[in-house]
Amino acid sequence: MPSYRDYLPGIRFLPALSIASDNDQIAFVDDSDDGQFNLAVRRISENRTRRLTRYGDSAVRRVAWHPSGEWLLFTADDNGNELTQLYRVGTDGGEPLSLTNSPGVQYALALGDPFSPDGDSVAYCGNERNPADQDVLVLNTLTGDSRRLDVAGGRVFPCYWSPDGARLTVSEWRTTNSDHLVYVVPTDGGPATLLTPRDEVATYWLGPWLPDGGSFLVLTNAGRQFTGLARMDAGTGQLSWIDDPEWDVEEVSLSADGRILVWNVNVDGYSQLRARDLATGEDIAVPDLPGGTATDLTISPDGRSVVMRMSTPTRPWNLAVIDLDLGEFRWLSDARPVAADPRTFVEPTLIRYPTRDGQLVAGYLYRPMREGQAGALLMVHGGPAWQERPGYQYDGFYQYLAGHGIAVLAPNVRGSLGYGRAYSDQVNRDWGGGDLLDLADAVAFLRGLHWVDPARISVMGGSYGGFAVLSCLSRLPELDWAAGVDICGPSNLVTLAKAAPPTWKSLVTAVIGDPDAEAPRLLNRSPVTHADQIRAPLLVIQGANDPRVPKDESDQIVARLRDRGVEVQYEVFPDEGHSFIRRKNQEKAYSDAGEFLIKHLTG
Repeated sequence: MPSYRDYLPGIRFLPALSIASDNDQIAFVDDSDDGQFNLAVRRISENRTRRLTRYGDSAVRRVAWHPSGEWLLFTADDNGNELTQLYRVGTDGGEPLSLTNSPGVQYALALGDPFSPDGDSVAYCGNERNPADQDVLVLNTLTGDSRRLDVAGGRVFPCYWSPDGARLTVSEWRTTNSDHLVYVVPTDGGPATLLTPRDEVATYWLGPWLPDGGSFLVLTNAGRQFTGLARMDAGTGQLSWIDDPEWDVEEVSLSADGRILVWNVNVDGYSQLRARDLATGEDIAVPDLPGGTATDLTISPDGRSVVMRMSTPTRPWNLAVIDLDLGEFRWLSDARPVAADPRTFVEPTLIRYPTRDGQLVAGYLYRPMREGQAGALLMVHGGPAWQERPGYQYDGFYQYLAGHGIAVLAPNVRGSLGYGRAYSDQVNRDWGGGDLLDLADAVAFLRGLHWVDPARISVMGGSYGGFAVLSCLSRLPELDWAAGVDICGPSNLVTLAKAAPPTWKSLVTAVIGDPDAEAPRLLNRSPVTHADQIRAPLLVIQGANDPRVPKDESDQIVARLRDRGVEVQYEVFPDEGHSFIRRKNQEKAYSDAGEFLIKHLTG
């Protein structure tokens, strides 16, 4: 039988993509160099790659071309600790130059284009002044000097420079995915102007400025359930809608001359591309994307090419390009499974099942091709503000299980993105509440399928999904789980909240709760409180350097289970953080998880 390694892509790509000013060179991050994520460059017009970094312990996370096209700016962290620093490297490679060097500080590039129009300045942010505050900073690329801009806030992120370089758009995240404020900040040190009301709760994902400097693009759900595309007036904050579908607009990109606009719409998890010529106001015909998920939407400066990262349920993440002149889609890379045959892969079915309070939960069901009853895995995504999408998830893990006769149901329980703000907000300050009941109803749905073995249902997830796993096993033991796999999952909401990174404190309070004022409620929802109810075999996987869910969260639940003699397998990876980056570690973690599930769900 094939192993998980057979399903792993030959090359993995991180969501980091940038196009140079020559409209042809693209920079990206892949792990083709010894299984670690490093920076590479190639041309759209030819399939030849140049490696610019060769890190062994560090991983490149973001990248941006300098306007001259002569060098690149990137961020990298060490062993998954997420304390990213800024670096520059020439297009010929060589030793990267460190632009920041504060090991205990986390820096991040502007969420849009970090370079000023003249290329002399870089917008970024960091918590060097105070660990609990994230400041907006500007670095002079000629002198190396940095300065702080006048914008107050907890988690503030610079986004885009105005066309004249005199202003920056800045987003303050009161929560990560549902509550933002928008500022315009003078780059000469003047006070910031707040454009959105403080008493309003809405998302504002900021896009590029329009050429006249009077407005900029924004993705927002202000006054709506779904996130649409609009112009925001840079002086008044007034919105003018460009596209307001009953689905979320996810990404937007604008050509350098401000004429060609492209954007992504998430339709029931599938990505759809739209484009418009802003000079004529006419929509541009674009080819249909393959049925799957597209990210990192990036248009070339001349507006002729759109580059993206794309995946389908049967094809790993790859780089792809659309030629807008010809209306053609083509793959730029060809990452394939190491050995598994894609002809044996299954396409998921988009399903919806009812909940006990009258809602419908969407999800993707992967049914193995084999005859007879099958064991099933309930896979819970992280976040919780994330969305299960039709892609080559976990680098082929679903296909690996299906190949061994195991079904996978990956639901988008309440709290998931993609189904309106009211749906995603339901989980805030209610972890282990309605979401847990949705998972119980998912089990009822599975047991209602004639081809699912009702005695062989397991649950797996990472981060928030790991919390869901532990909650299912400890608070729904009557469902007789066959097994559970928890990856970096919180077990104690009080200790989790208290250990949050300083800049995350306000976010944690808004999403989970105050660990001091609400300790009794949080403890009642914590899996460790109900650990004596866990009967199912459990595999726990943890990164030792995890800054979001510290190792102590896994230690607590493992200790409780071992004291009771419950079967628990515990694996700690000393050189990983919250998201496993190294290929060898991912291969081992998911291989072990797969073998654990195959043992308990087949036979």
